[in-house]
Amino acid sequence: MENIKFGKSGKVGKIDFKSKDISRLSKFESISPPSIFIGSKLTYPNVNVGILSPVGEFEDAQVYDDCENWAKNNYSINDVVKLRTGLLNSRFKSKVQDVRLNKKFVEIAKDIALSSKPVDVEIELKNKISSGNLKDNVLTPHGMKGELKDAKITSNVKINNFVDKVIHDEIKSIEGMNLLYKKGINEYSLSKILSIGVLGLSKDKKLVPTRWSITATDDAISKEILKKIKGYNEIENYELMFGEFLGNQYLILLFPSVFSFELFEFYYPGSSWNPGKDFKASHDYEGFLGRKEYAFNCAGGYYATRFPITEYLEKIKRQAGVLVVRLETPSYWASLGVWVVRESVRKAINKGSLKFSDKEEFLDSVKKIAKIKYDFDINLIYEKSWFLNYAEKQKSLGKWF
Repeated sequence: MENIKFGKSGKVGKIDFKSKDISRLSKFESISPPSIFIGSKLTYPNVNVGILSPVGEFEDAQVYDDCENWAKNNYSINDVVKLRTGLLNSRFKSKVQDVRLNKKFVEIAKDIALSSKPVDVEIELKNKISSGNLKDNVLTPHGMKGELKDAKITSNVKINNFVDKVIHDEIKSIEGMNLLYKKGINEYSLSKILSIGVLGLSKDKKLVPTRWSITATDDAISKEILKKIKGYNEIENYELMFGEFLGNQYLILLFPSVFSFELFEFYYPGSSWNPGKDFKASHDYEGFLGRKEYAFNCAGGYYATRFPITEYLEKIKRQAGVLVVRLETPSYWASLGVWVVRESVRKAINKGSLKFSDKEEFLDSVKKIAKIKYDFDINLIYEKSWFLNYAEKQKSLGKWF
């Protein structure tokens, strides 16, 4: 691994969706999980707005877009791909400002995005359904797409009362997101609510592409949590958490320190983000004062990793210096979206931590565990880590900046 190339997260391996021939289907009834998709491929401010719903025989529509359930029940990559293969994106073109104009299709998509329960729909398409091969390191793939001709909601839409109140209040979108999070609305629902453009001041409301809304949600909520974390005492011991999910292996190191966060991602040859033959890696970090720009190297994975870690630190009412290592192995052969990162980190945290009072013993034990569990030589991290080589050596916050 001496010749690892550091840079931005790489090209994502292709997923080919294969489904039974329904290409001639033009009008049908279905149930949205509920789920919508705002595409970012068009020239902004133009976007594609899609209503996602399964086609064919299905028993439980909600499971088609339920990342928490997939993680809780340890779905395999094949399980998720099979579900998403059956999901159709019935889409129409819109401008991001159209959310303020009460247009029919936008209003239907809005009701679906806000619903807390699956929504019965009737869909009519303009032309044939086409297969998808969506590949992305943030978005969860879907298998089919078609251009929407008409749509109708045929069941009652159930919207959480507090959600309904917040979206009609004249408050900024970030304030609205934080209020909803504190009331127990999870990040998956929040990113849909943000994406469909109902948060914020009336004059500012607009549709947000799904890939942007996912990362914006992870970032905004964790930043709000960090405001409290940075006032807590430091953890007393060195802590190690580790785990694996869908071929993604994680080592999470916590140090008695003021808050900082550093992420290394390694992409093994043949993994979803690295279909090539060479090892590749990405690296980003932030100090106590946070980042001034987007984490371009690790991209959405950076914020999806930081979010559950800030949740953990808030839970224990402590702050820490955080060093995370992600090993993406060839077992993760299809990129399923950034939810895999978020839930992999949560699984590692939920296993509990190993605690050490001595730093050298801690680092030595981490080295042994990384080698035994994941056949990984963590010395490279020790050599390149910003935290270990710069930040942690400072004896006080005043010397950092």
